[in-house]
Parts: sequence; C-alpha cells; structure tokens
Amino acid sequence: MFNRRITLAAVCLATAMLMLDIAVVNTGLTHIARSLHTGVSGVQWVVDAYTLALAATVLTAGSLSDRFGRRRALLAGLGVFIVASAACATSLSIAALETARAFQGIGAAAMFATSLAILADAFEDPAARSGAFAAYGATIGGCFALGPVVGGALTTGLGWRSVFYLNIPLGIVCVALIVAGVRESRDPRPRRVDLPGQLMLCAGLFLLVLALLRSNSDGWSSPGIVAELAAAAVLLAGFVVIQQTKKQPMLPLGLFANRSFTGAQVAAFAISASFFAMFFYATIYLQAVLHMSPLAAGLVYLPACFVMFAVSGASAQLLGRVSHGVMISGGLALVAIGMVLCLGAGVHTSWIVLVPGLLVAGLGTGLFNPALSAVALGEAPSALSGLAAGTNDLFRNVGIALGVAALGALMPSRSLLNGGDPAHFVTGFHHALVASAVLSAAGAVASFALIRPRSEVSAEPAGELAVAAELVA
Repeated sequence: MFNRRITLAAVCLATAMLMLDIAVVNTGLTHIARSLHTGVSGVQWVVDAYTLALAATVLTAGSLSDRFGRRRALLAGLGVFIVASAACATSLSIAALETARAFQGIGAAAMFATSLAILADAFEDPAARSGAFAAYGATIGGCFALGPVVGGALTTGLGWRSVFYLNIPLGIVCVALIVAGVRESRDPRPRRVDLPGQLMLCAGLFLLVLALLRSNSDGWSSPGIVAELAAAAVLLAGFVVIQQTKKQPMLPLGLFANRSFTGAQVAAFAISASFFAMFFYATIYLQAVLHMSPLAAGLVYLPACFVMFAVSGASAQLLGRVSHGVMISGGLALVAIGMVLCLGAGVHTSWIVLVPGLLVAGLGTGLFNPALSAVALGEAPSALSGLAAGTNDLFRNVGIALGVAALGALMPSRSLLNGGDPAHFVTGFHHALVASAVLSAAGAVASFALIRPRSEVSAEPAGELAVAAELVA
C-alpha cells in the first residue's frame, strides 16, 4: 500500500547506503592497502571503480526504470548492490575488491537513477516536494560527513570488511520498506536503450580516469598516457555526436538548452570534483601523516556532519523564499573558502587546523544539496524525471571519479603508503586544496550566471523548457 512517509524513508535509506559506501570506505583505505598489499593507486581504484561504474551506467539505468518501472528498478539495483557488497567483504585481492566495487556501482546506478523520480511522483504538492528534497539533501550531505565516523568505528573495531557487511542488513530493511510503501511509476513513452552511446561513454570515462591515475608514475608525455587521453577524447566526442544524431539518445542534449538545468549539472560536477573528492586525500593525510586511527580520523569530520544536517533541514524553509541559484552558488563559494582555510594543514600540525575549513564547507554543502535537487528535477518535464535524476547523478559521480584521479596527479609520484615523504605529500595536498578551491569558485560563478529565478522561468513557458518538453514525444 502506497505511503508517502515510507517512500521518503525508503529513498533516503537507499541514498544513505550509496553515499555511505563512498564516504565510509575512505577511512578504511589505509587498512585495505596494508591488508591487500597495494598503494595509493590501488585504493584510488577502490573509490573510482565504484563512482565510475555508477556514473557510466546511471543514464541507461534511468532509461530502463522509465520503461519497466522505477520501483522495480530500485529493487533490482538493491539486489545487485547487496550481493556485490558481500563480494567486497570477502575479497582476497585488490583486483577482486575493485571488480566487486564496479558491480556495486552498477547496482547503485539503478538506485540513484530512480530515487528523485520516485520522490517527485510521491510528493506532487510543491511544498511537500520541497520538504522531501530537503530530507534527501540532508541525507546526502549528512551521510557523506557521517560516513567517515561510521567507517572509522567499524574499521577500528571490526576491520575494514565490516564496512561492506553493513550494507547487507541495511539493504534488507530498504527492500522491506519499498515493498511495503512505494508505488510503481514509469514513463508512458519510454526511450530505447542507447547501446552505442553507453559503450562509448563507459570506454571514454574509463580511459580518461586511467590516464589521470597513471600520469604521476608514467609521466604526462609518455606514449601510453598520451594514447589513453587521445582515445578518451575521441570516444567522448563520439558519444556527443551519437547523442546529437540518434533519435532516442541516452542523454538528449536538448535538455541543456535550459540554462538552469545546465547550471545544476555544472554545480554538481564542481562540488563533487572538489570537496567530495578531497575527502579521499584528507583522510590519507589524517591517518598516514598525522598517524590517527580510522575512528579518530572519522571524528574529525563529525562537527561538519552536524552543520550539514542542520543547514540542509533548515533549507526546506528557504527553498520557496531564496533563489535556488543563490543557494547553490553561495554554497559553492563557501566550499571554496573552506578549502582555502584547510591550507594550514602541515606535517606536524594538529588535526584541529582542518576543522574550521570543514565547518565552512559543510555549511555550504548544506545550502547546496536541497537546492540542487530541486533545480535538477524541477527544470525537466515530469515525464523525463528519471532521465533528469540520472543526468544529475552522472555529473555528481563523474565529478568524484575525475576529482580523485585529477587531484591525485598533484600528489608526489611515490605513494605515502609505500614509504613516501610526508612533507612531499603535504605539499601535494596543498596544491589539491587550491585546485579544489578554484574549481568550487568557478562553479559558484557559473551556477549564479546560469540558474535563473523560478519566476523568470515561469514567465517563459514556451522558451527553453519547451525545447526539453519536445524530447518526450
């Protein structure tokens, strides 16, 4: 039987599992590296195999959910995610763990692609929908901050494998909630699966991330890196060409005629490639440079967690009063300031120096997430809500995958986990913080320029929104 509260609880729990699986894993990375005998490059793929698989398949998952039903797709994604989590927990090699993480990402794609669309179907009233989006945003921000604490506690007390075992009972509870209270919804005129586009996107993103991750050790001018970057550029350009020429593309480029929708995707990429990607290197700094335990390192993020929860919840009242563009660009500006404040971190400084920057960035993220969800879904026709949600998740997760890889290129070539110099790592960490601040600031400017007030959009119903509406036909 359909129940809005159960629907909201199910979607938020599913989203919490996905975000926790990005954030929780971070605090266990040094233990994973020691246990499975790998370095930073190996654990980078533990993060990127998940986010890259999620990003590359989320649009296809959205198309399938629009065709076969979003509730059904959410249940199928949960099943894959639970089984892959068990495979992660029992992995005996870094290759096995990375492979299982990729399958986790595929399951997560189905869950991510359906979450906002299910909420939009369940909460049709604008005020109720704003509250649901605020809860969804609080879940994303809070879990990403709380994740390191949970991961640290589990890794310290039970070992890193428990981080993945946690998904099994959570997943079972989530399945029960979906069966009990989530109703089915679908697109009455669904698009076909774009197999050529899917293959080109997967291959292009994989080669791009691979080149970025290998650039430090092999050198930017090495033939292998140049070949990988060139092939990635060709494949991604081919993906764009296919989307322009195919009758039913996986990513209809006409959606981007809507400036606000485009601004939301730019903003999603900017915060993911900066603040969210920096969690990976900040956690290594805390554990490998300052020699903190996983639990202690996770607790460093706890104050920012409370700020994210409080601000995301309060922002439900702001969504109807303050321009979405102002909230999104203001949030990104605060993230940029937070990254700059973290530059006080050094080889012999205390962990306390990171707290002010994390608090400011957490405040910005709390403002950012609910407003971004509202724009990402609200600027697309309702029949394309699954596609709109999938597009936003694509930009979020491509941002994390590319951010982890690109910021890693600023780190010293010799891994800190394999005897590298802590001072050299801190220098690279500072460079990554500056790059993150610049990217966040650029995202703030772009989103402010692109995302228009709702009144302005409503005044032009036959304008850019009409371009997207034609895609339904």
